[in-house]
Order: sequence, then structure tokens, then C-alpha cells
Amino acid sequence: MQRRGYVPGVVALLVATLVTGCSAGSADDGSTTEAKTGETAGPVALPGKYRTLYEPCGAVERAMLRDLLPGAAELPEDQQEKVFRGTAAVTYDTDRRVGCSWKADSPEASHNLRIDVERVVSYDQDVSDDQRAQEVYVKKQDSADLPVPAGGGAPQDGPTGGTPSSGAPATSTAHNPATTSPSATTSPSGDPGSAPEGLEPRVLDGLGDAAFLDDVLARAGSTAQQRTVSVVFRTSNVIVTVQYGEQPARVTELPDSKELQEKAQGLARKLAERFND
Repeated sequence: MQRRGYVPGVVALLVATLVTGCSAGSADDGSTTEAKTGETAGPVALPGKYRTLYEPCGAVERAMLRDLLPGAAELPEDQQEKVFRGTAAVTYDTDRRVGCSWKADSPEASHNLRIDVERVVSYDQDVSDDQRAQEVYVKKQDSADLPVPAGGGAPQDGPTGGTPSSGAPATSTAHNPATTSPSATTSPSGDPGSAPEGLEPRVLDGLGDAAFLDDVLARAGSTAQQRTVSVVFRTSNVIVTVQYGEQPARVTELPDSKELQEKAQGLARKLAERFND
């Protein structure tokens, strides 16, 4: 009887195919596997809602920039264009982090504006991008050291303000106190330039998934004082920071907390709307 020829290559191919089919792909229940030696992963935590970021220098309407940078209106047209164009932050991955800054001087005061947008990615399969972004956000809020009112609890934006979605309230010692009133948090020196009562650094409501506002008055010797208002908010796996500052030309003048806070919050809400489009 004639024997069939033995073909080693065919056998090797069949073995390789069987091995590959058993070790790759996804399980029947739809869970994914991770290529780790001797380890099979369960379901991976969900990725964040956002995969890219918008270009921040073009994210602010010209009319709003004119309001935020009043000194620019007094400049020649070519210089106005340069101011309104802004300066893009140097980043290595524009899908992960972008930023832009603007500055304008006038005889009355100097104004500066900065936007920072960060897309947070979790590299832990058990932690979602949103969870990791919330951790980053909470660290930022803790670093702001929001004041604790005399009655206890983190100051809120209005009488029914909420806490961040993580459920972790901001706990700290006094920072940028409101007034010398005994019913409000005050600094040892009772600094008259700190934010007025009701405008203290606080958690904000209705802005993204979580948000807070900080208000810092910087003293630099005999020079004019600069107030910087920061609004930080998280929406899904993206964290946005808006910093808006003013330094009056006269040493005796103090920047207006109410005006700066209203404008910074207005811009932050406009930026938050872009993520809902």
C-alpha cells in the first residue's frame, strides 16, 4: 500500500493555529484579556468620555476677550490681534493637555488670563478614566486649601451648594479669609484685601461634575497687589482650570473680587458648554 507523504510544515501550522486560538481574543462572556504573563484580566474599567481636546486659544470668543482684557482695546489694531490670539502652552501631546494665555496692560491695570485643559487617562484596568480624573481634581481642591467657615463645612456657592462628586469635602485651615467679622473665617492679621464675605474661595454648584473657586491676593512688597481668581472644574475625564488676574497700576488700589470672580466663572461655564456640544 502506498503511504502518503509526511509534511512537517502543515502539522506545525495546525499546532500554531490551535495555540493562538486558545490564547488570544476575548472570552465568550465579552470580557477582555490582557497580555500579561500568566495573568488573565477581567472586564476593564470604562474609558473616559473624551478622547481629544479642543484648541484653547480659539475657544474664547473675541467679545469675551475684550471684556476680560480691557487694556487691549487701547492698543493699535495689529497689537490687539496679537493679544487676542493668545500664546499656546508648550505641551508634548495635545490630546492629553493643552493651554493658552493672554495678557494686556492699560494705564489703570494689567490683566492676565490662562486656560489649562487636561485629559486624564487611567493606566489601571480597575480604575476608570473618570475615577482617576476625580482623584486628580480632589488633589487640586485640597491644594487650594479652601477655608472652613466658623459654622463648619466647606464654603459653598450659595446656600444650597454641594460638595464634589467624590464626597470628599475640602478640609483645611483658613485661607484668603472673608472679613474680620467674628461670624466668618479670618486670618490672624484680618487682611482687608481678602475676598469679602460671601465671595470666599468655595465649592461651586452647576459647573461640570465638580468645581471650586479660589481667590488669592498676592503681596509683593511696595508694588501693587495682584488678585488671581482660579476656577477649576471636572467634566468626565477632563479637568479645566481658568485663572484670571488683575494688578492695578496704583499701589493703593485693590482688585475687585466680585468682578474677577464673575468673569472667571462666566468663562468657565462657556468652556464647560463646549464639552456638551
